[in-house]
Amino acid sequence: MPQLDTSTWLITILSMILTLFIMMQLKVSKHSFPSNPEPLEVKSSKHTTPWETKWTKIYSPLSLPQR
Repeated sequence: MPQLDTSTWLITILSMILTLFIMMQLKVSKHSFPSNPEPLEVKSSKHTTPWETKWTKIYSPLSLPQR
């Protein structure tokens, strides 16, 4: 059974990684990014709820006067 020749694997793997790196750099360098990103203004709409128009108070047992 013949042996597998692994002497060229290192060069092949390193050249593949280098090629992928160069291709990614070229791809990223062609992409145009905004020069000064500004935050978008979000318009908030006021939701009216029934309890906003009434005065309500929650009494807890500890805040009631002592008898």
